[in-house]
This record gives sequence, C-alpha cells and structure tokens, in this order.
Amino acid sequence: MKIYKFGGASVRNAEGVRNLTNIVSQSGDDIVVVVSAMGKTTNALERVAEALWNNDINKAESEWRDVLSYHVDIIRDLNLSLAIENWVSWEQLKAYVRTDYDELYDQVVSCGEIISTHIISAYLNAKGIDNSWLYIPDVLRTDATFRDAKVDMADTQSLLREQVIGKRVVVTQGFLGGTKDGRRTTLGREGSDYTAAILGNLLDAESVTIWKDVPGILNADPRLMDNTVLIPELTYYDAVELSYSGAQIIHPKTIRPLENKQIPLYVRPFGDITAKGSVIHATTAHPIDVPVYIWRKNQILITVRPKDFAFVLEESLTHIFDIIERNHLKVSLIQSSAVTISVCVDNTRYVAQALQQLAEDFRVTYNENLSLLTIRGTSPEILEQESRNRTILLRQLTRRTARLVIQNVDN
Repeated sequence: MKIYKFGGASVRNAEGVRNLTNIVSQSGDDIVVVVSAMGKTTNALERVAEALWNNDINKAESEWRDVLSYHVDIIRDLNLSLAIENWVSWEQLKAYVRTDYDELYDQVVSCGEIISTHIISAYLNAKGIDNSWLYIPDVLRTDATFRDAKVDMADTQSLLREQVIGKRVVVTQGFLGGTKDGRRTTLGREGSDYTAAILGNLLDAESVTIWKDVPGILNADPRLMDNTVLIPELTYYDAVELSYSGAQIIHPKTIRPLENKQIPLYVRPFGDITAKGSVIHATTAHPIDVPVYIWRKNQILITVRPKDFAFVLEESLTHIFDIIERNHLKVSLIQSSAVTISVCVDNTRYVAQALQQLAEDFRVTYNENLSLLTIRGTSPEILEQESRNRTILLRQLTRRTARLVIQNVDN
C-alpha cells in the first residue's frame, strides 16, 4: 500500500483534478489518496469563521457563497452533477456558532476538505476508477484540542485498518480528525502532510508521496529567490531541522511517524509525474551541499524582563512558557540572558492576550512585522550578503546555521 497526498495548489481547478486522476490511474498498488481543500478554500473559510464569530452573518454568508461558486465552477468543468449542500450547508455552518472560537473554526474550515474529496471521489468513479470515500474524522481519533488536535494512534489504528485494508483506492481528507463524541477537529494549519504520515505509519505503507507544484525539495522558496537548487535526498534529521525552521515544503509533525517505521517520504512534482523529485529517508549517499534559505514571515519578537531584576531563567521560565503554551503561540526562536528572554513567535489572534498576561508579572516589549531568515550551511560571505541594507534585530549563529530576525522585509 502507498499513500498519495495532494495539496490545495495541486487540485485548485478542474485540470488539477484530471491530473490527479491520471496519477492515480497509473498506480498499480492499493493507495490511500489524502486531499487538502482546493486552492485557497481554507483561507476563504477562515474568513467565514471569523465573520460568524463576530456575528457578521451577512459577511459570513457572502464569503460562503463565494466558496460555493468556486467549487460549482470546478464541478461543471468536470461535467459532474453534484450538490454541495448534500455534504455541507449554510444552515449547518450557522449552527456551529459556539462560545469557543477554536471549535467554531474547526467545524467551519474543515468543510473545504469534505467538499474537495467528494468532488475527486465522484470524478474518479466517473472515469472508471472505483474508490471508497472515507470520512476521516470517523477513524482518525483525536482529543478536543481544537485547531491543534492530538492523535490517539492506538484507537485510530484499529478503526482505520477496518475501513481501508483490502480496498484498491480510498479517498479521504487531510488536516481533519474527530473526537469520540463526533466533533471535527483539525491537526494544525497545513496538517494534511501529517495526516498522510499518520496513515502511512498505521497502515505500514511502502511509501508516502506528497505531490507538489514544485520540482521537489528546493534549497529556497522559488517565489522568494532565483536560481533555486533541487535537493534530491535528505535524512529524516535534515527534514525535521528544516521544517521546524519554517520550511513550507512539509508539515513539521510529518517526519516522526515515518521515521518510526523507516517509511520513505517522496516529494514529487505534480506537473511531471516522470520526475523523481526528492526523497526523505534514514540515510543519504551525500549530505546537503548547498546553503538552504528558509523565510518565516509575519513574526513578532517578544522580550520579557523582570520588574524587580530577579533572574528570569532561574525563577520564571516555566511561568513564561506556560503563558505561551496556553495561548497556542508557535515559538520559532528563543534567546536568553540572565535577566531577559526573547522569543520570536508567529503573529496570531492570541498574541495580544499573551502579551497582556505576560505584562502582569514582567516588563514586556515587542516588535511586529518581522521575518525570520534561517540559513543552513551559511558562510561569512552569505551572512554579509543577507545582512546588507537590512535591520537585524536579533542574530543567532552556530557552526553551520545562521538565524536572523529582520525588520521590514519586502521579498
């Protein structure tokens, strides 16, 4: 068995669905097809959730109609006869309004994957590829930590294998899970890669393949840098290091389930199925021999100092990170001294609340609109070039890696 994961960019239009069908048709193995929401649907549904949370029903409904229209166009282009309202409806969305924003978010945003997989399953059937549509929240069991749910691997395995083993093609959703009482959860933004890795682990898959709109794993984001270089193979360690630094090619949680069972992860170009792309596995013939540039945008640098010059690290570190954890802040960098600690975090809706809580016991300063640049395989020449004409608020250097917190980056 193999796991194929297709991201939103790969299925953003009817042509993408046709290309997916071509890839699936050429596989001689039993496969599980894990699919994200189409195109920018997740972003659109986030706007729906935000409007519902703010009780702006008219705006929420307008955004929802745009989501429907986008998918209806794809359905027509594929010459299918499907009614989206049979799977999700506006009345259901309105019923999701509850006191907890994260739970509301998961119930609304998860509609994107439900719609995309129904369309793809129907098109595969229309083209003679029999398949089973699987509602993944029924089998991928999680706790109720909405927007960042924790997977119960033991419960999931028995439920999953019962629904998948022995079937030629299964189409299911990435990013989603479900609680025992039937509420949908999500595994964190861009979590479809993680879904594929979990399924690969629990089904003892031969391999997991992520189909992307790039040639494979590159040494930089081609949207931000010219003359990028393909990295043909990486170790699991390399992949973890790059993903946690902010590399967008794979979700940070993806590697562990695969490494535990030594399952290779392929990253291949969606537009050229003959290309080998990149592979992540236990060992490589050659180490990465080019510098790797990873940009992490929309960062906030928070610096915490004691009000009475106590030693932060000795007395208050646990308290500081407890606040960070409770507010779901994703820390991308930490730097400390005897009496200060600085953390770089993603800018989310919870930052203001965290700052307020920190300010109750500490002096807090922060800078917004920052970027974090990580350079793996740096050199003095590279560091000088990337620092030129930029305001560097914080710099970390190790033997082979540089991390720069930069103000007002346009590229």
